[in-house]
Amino acid sequence: MNVRLKYFASIREAVGQGSETLQTRAETLAALRDELIARGEPYAGALARGKAVRMALDQAMCEESVALREGAEVAFFPPVTGG
Repeated sequence: MNVRLKYFASIREAVGQGSETLQTRAETLAALRDELIARGEPYAGALARGKAVRMALDQAMCEESVALREGAEVAFFPPVTGG
């Protein structure tokens, strides 16, 4: 399936782009994240397990266990704080 990926803040800086379209066989957000990590650097460092990474599916915050669907938009961003 094709999904559109968006990267924000320090993750965008690390991977060197703000968005991309990806053909994937991942069935969940967790599997998609693992697929990206398996690409190696810079994805492996930016999205590594143990790092705080938030995800949204079609502009709604969600857990990694959520199922992907064709044409979905997945956003990755680090936690942010306000002041």
